[in-house]
Amino acid sequence: MLNRNSLIFLFIFLIVFDFFVWHSIIFGKSNKNLEVYFLNVGQGDSQLAILPGGVKVLIDGGPSAKIVSELSSIFTAGDNYIDLVVMSHPQYDHFAGLIDILKRYQIGAFIYNGRRGEIKAFDELENILKEKNVNKIILAQGDKIKYGESRFDVLSPDNNFVQSKELNDTTLVIGLTAANNNGEKPFKILFTGDIGANIEKYLADNFDINVDVLKVAHHGSKYSSSEEFLKKARPKISVIEVGKNTYGHPTKKALDNLALIGSQIFRTDKEGAIKLVFDGGKINIFKK
Repeated sequence: MLNRNSLIFLFIFLIVFDFFVWHSIIFGKSNKNLEVYFLNVGQGDSQLAILPGGVKVLIDGGPSAKIVSELSSIFTAGDNYIDLVVMSHPQYDHFAGLIDILKRYQIGAFIYNGRRGEIKAFDELENILKEKNVNKIILAQGDKIKYGESRFDVLSPDNNFVQSKELNDTTLVIGLTAANNNGEKPFKILFTGDIGANIEKYLADNFDINVDVLKVAHHGSKYSSSEEFLKKARPKISVIEVGKNTYGHPTKKALDNLALIGSQIFRTDKEGAIKLVFDGGKINIFKK
């Protein structure tokens, strides 16, 4: 297993992205615009970014095999490769579907925060990663992944948060910056996993988090989507990934706070999967 203190950048730039390029040339359909999908996996999280050039980055896999049918409706026939799979944090509604993905797809590398899951199902994930000899990479605050004019920045966790007893605090918070092909300022998207108001405050105090699109934290929980955070982020579009649940997600408080900043709100339990295409200064929105 590679870790962020040894060969992380060598791996990313010399191994993975070389394969990305050749895989796209030989197998992939090269898309010119960034596409981001917020997948309908029920009460869980899963996002797919397809970068200009065709590189595919999957963040989380939801709680079940439903992720497989979601990806099958997006990928072309015979396309069984995902360049990077990211697990934001080791909770069931984020990692369980990745087990099915690993069984059905070839994976370039598996990225996570270094924390093990606390339930038995996590053993199955680790076993299949080992069985398929998938490279595992630990990332944390300050690490970056670059491909072409697209860049993923890891904003959290730092060394303290990753050791928290609260697994939500360990979430890999990732910002995606992609070039705008009309020469205007780049598009920015923030993937927040299950962070709570304490991590939101940390992000608001330490980073420029003004974004075009926000993956709403923790399915619209009452513990997230704080007014302070949203006033700094000011997303034009906010997507809540949520399914039938007993937690009251999304809460009225979260919805009210999002409405207060004038963000356009989409919910996977109401509209199904949401596809965003970033094209020439515009964000085109499609509902599945």
